[in-house]
Amino acid sequence: MVADRVRQVEISGIRRMFEAAPPNAINLGLGEPDFEPPKAVIDALCDAVRHGKNHYGPSAGLPALREKLAERYRERDAETSRENVIVTGSGSEGLMAVALTMYDPGDEVLVPNPGFVLYPPHAKLAGATPVPYDLIEATGYQPDFEQLERLVTPKTRVIVVNSPSNPTGGVFPRKTVDRIISFADEHDLTIVSDEVYEEMVYEGRFQSFWGRTDRAIIVNSFSKTLAMTGWRIGFLLAPRPLAVEINKLHYHMMACPSTPGQVAVLAGLEDGGAATRAMVAEFRARRQLISAGLAKIPGVTVVKPAGAFYTFPHLDWPGTAQEIAGTLLQRGLISTPGDAFGTLGAQHLRLSFAASRANLRKGLEILRSVGQELGVA
Repeated sequence: MVADRVRQVEISGIRRMFEAAPPNAINLGLGEPDFEPPKAVIDALCDAVRHGKNHYGPSAGLPALREKLAERYRERDAETSRENVIVTGSGSEGLMAVALTMYDPGDEVLVPNPGFVLYPPHAKLAGATPVPYDLIEATGYQPDFEQLERLVTPKTRVIVVNSPSNPTGGVFPRKTVDRIISFADEHDLTIVSDEVYEEMVYEGRFQSFWGRTDRAIIVNSFSKTLAMTGWRIGFLLAPRPLAVEINKLHYHMMACPSTPGQVAVLAGLEDGGAATRAMVAEFRARRQLISAGLAKIPGVTVVKPAGAFYTFPHLDWPGTAQEIAGTLLQRGLISTPGDAFGTLGAQHLRLSFAASRANLRKGLEILRSVGQELGVA
């Protein structure tokens, strides 16, 4: 017999499509860059492994890496220190550690709809209730604050936010961040801000919650920015009293993050970010390619993503998102059904443009041909 908490969550719709894919399928479903980590990062990892840096480290991470991250965030809050920073075994582990620290049974947690697949299950696994709030397609996937006021109750403990967004590519402007902070202040809520895609903004400027309020916990990752998704290294920042409590949970989940991985990340941060900037420039070009291509396919509409590396097109085609994604899979194109991200993802697909231009063109051609087969004019 498994625990009841396990029965409350399902296998991710992202993983389900990925693992059912035929050989040599074009993968626009899984969110990972088709780049390799920068040479300095790879060299540093190999050097660390070969020279004895293979042992346990501090639970909260190597002091040098925590200090480097604190320096980065001092531009947003001059008081940031390494005591605010915890290095985690991926952004996902950071989110889970925060959930188990912050949510009690009976609490309510406001989560975005559509939103990343982990937010509701993490609340459920902690015994809390996820309460979806709408991100509105017509406004570029901005929250409806009148709805938020209706949803908040005395049981509400946290609002989870994600900008740039996975899956929509929506980005919060400063005025939205300000309103979320005011909303959290009014209702005594903690803001858990997933800022994994902060480096990938194509319109406007990224707006972090760090340094804007003392209510924010920031979760971030190196998976996307250093193209090292399989290495599973992330980090979080929290006010110091909360960081101490989160680190207790983090220790009981994994003892400490990978020592050689942290050494490699530190080398990547000291390298100045040129590789990340080059990668983002390529994503910008691919964003234009896929957005223009989707706009030419009958029955498909899309809000051009302002950040991250996803499009979230709406398909006015016969069948559900699951059925459409299944048909595309049979034709050799991996996509993710939009309803994996919440009820407002119905009739949407998530397509990643973290794939080569050639594969994006092939994927668009498969979409076009399947639309024709389905009789879309």
